[in-house]
Amino acid sequence: METVFTPWQSLGGGALIGIASVMLMGFAGRIMGATGILAGFMQPASKEDWAWRAAVLAGMVSGPLAVMLFTGQMPAVEVPVTPVMIVVGALLVGVGVTFSSGCTSGHGVCGMARLSPRSIAATATFMLATTVTVFVLRHVIGA
Repeated sequence: METVFTPWQSLGGGALIGIASVMLMGFAGRIMGATGILAGFMQPASKEDWAWRAAVLAGMVSGPLAVMLFTGQMPAVEVPVTPVMIVVGALLVGVGVTFSSGCTSGHGVCGMARLSPRSIAATATFMLATTVTVFVLRHVIGA
């Protein structure tokens, strides 16, 4: 399995995530943690709380439509793993998010920017787990 190097798309996506995080913090005083936003959307504290979370989630899932508007075609999406691996991965992410009290967007983007020791430790753990997972999949299992 080969990983395609996409520096311009990655830079653009990272810049958009950073801008969105700063805007959410600046205008709403909220941290851009995707799992926290989703959890609050599923069980909102108020109608106003639900509205901003719905807007952020709509923005997250509308990215492919924006690409289609600019390029005229939907972006290609390749999922190089089996549905079973997707389910296992989703469960592992859920466990990790629960134990670390947040996800890569909350800890890695916002928490690191605030120099939060907890977020630095969580992000280091995420990166180590990712490195080990990729190594095992590519060199041990041969996926």
